[in-house]
Amino acid sequence: MEAKMNKMEELIQKLNEASERYYGGKEEIMSNFEWDAMFDELAKLEEETGYILPDSPTQKTGYEEAGGEREAHEFPALSLAKTKQITELKKWAEEKEIWLSWKLDGLTLVLTYDNGSLTKILTRGNGETGTNITYLKNVIKGFPLTISYQGHLVVRGEATISYTDFELINAMIEDDDEKYANPRNLASGTLSLDDPEKVKERHVHFNAFTLVHIDETIISWGERMNFLEREGFTVIEREMLKGEQLDEVIERWTKKVETGEMDIPVDGLVICYDDTEYALTGSVTGHHATRAGYAFKWQDVSAKTELLYVEWSCAASTISPVAVFEPVQLEGTTVSRASLCNISEMERLGIGKKSTIEVIKANKIIPKCIAVLKAEGEFDIPKNCPVCGADTKIHVSEKSKTKTLHCTNPDCSAKHGKKFTRFVSKSGMDIDGLSIQTMLKFMNEGFISRFADIYHLSEHAEEIRQMEGFGDKSYENMYKAIEKSRNVHPVNFLYALCIPMIGTDAGKKIVSSIGFDGFMDRLQNGYGFEDIEGIGPEKSNSVLEWYANPKNRASLHNLLTEVSIEQVDMTVKEGGKCEGLTFVITGDVHYYKNRDEFKAYVEASGGKVTGSVTSKTNYLVNNDIESASSKNRKAKELGIPIISEDEFVDRFVK
Repeated sequence: MEAKMNKMEELIQKLNEASERYYGGKEEIMSNFEWDAMFDELAKLEEETGYILPDSPTQKTGYEEAGGEREAHEFPALSLAKTKQITELKKWAEEKEIWLSWKLDGLTLVLTYDNGSLTKILTRGNGETGTNITYLKNVIKGFPLTISYQGHLVVRGEATISYTDFELINAMIEDDDEKYANPRNLASGTLSLDDPEKVKERHVHFNAFTLVHIDETIISWGERMNFLEREGFTVIEREMLKGEQLDEVIERWTKKVETGEMDIPVDGLVICYDDTEYALTGSVTGHHATRAGYAFKWQDVSAKTELLYVEWSCAASTISPVAVFEPVQLEGTTVSRASLCNISEMERLGIGKKSTIEVIKANKIIPKCIAVLKAEGEFDIPKNCPVCGADTKIHVSEKSKTKTLHCTNPDCSAKHGKKFTRFVSKSGMDIDGLSIQTMLKFMNEGFISRFADIYHLSEHAEEIRQMEGFGDKSYENMYKAIEKSRNVHPVNFLYALCIPMIGTDAGKKIVSSIGFDGFMDRLQNGYGFEDIEGIGPEKSNSVLEWYANPKNRASLHNLLTEVSIEQVDMTVKEGGKCEGLTFVITGDVHYYKNRDEFKAYVEASGGKVTGSVTSKTNYLVNNDIESASSKNRKAKELGIPIISEDEFVDRFVK
């Protein structure tokens, strides 16, 4: 008994430390695979001994966030019982109708509405109290600020950040102490920021997963979800079934994760009863409501393989190690690479020059090395950057003491990911599908070091087709997008150049006033731009200083040999068809190349385009006129006409 109690204390200490680091944005000390194994071992020991020691994670519903204004939850946010066995789900389901949905891996939020308005947002916290983050209501997507229902409403959901945004954000963070371990960690860290604008940049999305309270009687969970959807919430994907169907449905849903369909992080599935009154009749065991729902977590499948070599890849200021190993089959796909994070993680695992390793696909998506079973020799740390060849240095962070490798060259192209991201963005050259992750791969292969190199990627076509994540179709789509961008609007081109202080608005003012040829003439003759309304001496000097740098000059002139600048007339037409009118444009467009081009026409015709529907809006343009979107609902409430793009063209163009 004493040995078991000592083991329980050891497990509790390790699990709690790992949780604190995981939820607190610090360097992780173990994988979810290892954490789950320890948690299961602790739960088994508690059952065998009949003892539950203080601070046991088996009795916790969440994590106590640091800082922020704490408030008690009106309805405690209890956790769900978890299992990895479908047979247990079937037993729990009984013969009743149930719903299956995703167990999203983010931060749980609780939203309260009164008299049709959002009045409070709390984090889940420890389940009894949470942190008030209502000040972020305008920068989180997925829920309306006003609803048609006028009673008291409480909604619970998960705030998530997609894998795409997670990778992009992390690639742009140069300080290793500030990088995030996973999307859940990033969502948690983001919602603790004080600056709403920084939160907005990270694209946090709320996904409602339960209607906690409504003054009216809606017994069916499915109908409650439909009600939320009609009110404008993003509601979690769901499917109704009976217990005997669970094997087939879980297999089908699992394939969505295994095949990469899910960009939102998930770490399992959840089932709940459709009959919400029956669900309330359950008891509370520890911190689990026995009939509130049941969470299913996938059994992690591991494979043993031989490490072939460690590839070092540069992104921002960090050179990160990637294990390349003999291909193995995991979760229905062939895996041959897994991130090793940093030098400290390699040391923790015990990676050698030759190693037999164990790998999994965390949450069925991300390949991860979880153990070194046998190692010979010591791994090599490169002395030179794989992108520019400059010397490298090892940095030890002050906060986490993590060892990372860095390039010493301040002009290394891999350190300027933000500029390349801006260059290919919709507001820039609009090269769809060329993500920062892809560009960093190309940089590490030596394909890209300056903007103009993007237009020569066809020289590496065969190599790109063979790269992981590519193929003939992916390459062709990328090639078409690059070629399409060769004909570019002058405002988009100015934005893409990444001139400090010159964004889209400043670009419009320059092009409207003197045209692109006038811009080039002034640059080459050293004239300023302060005479242009809205530019002034500060922005003018910024442009001239940028052009005075030989590298920027070369970049500009190299680009002009690759692209054609469209001849456009951006002077505002007096008496234009849109004069004095304010438009809001939402959804996809087809007549115009994109919404920026649409907006440019309106402004050139004397009109104005804003981002939100107000009493001053004259028209909402939306090709989905019957949409239940918040903008459509607002327009209907205010009596503002909703017209399609074709109607706009008929009225204001032809």
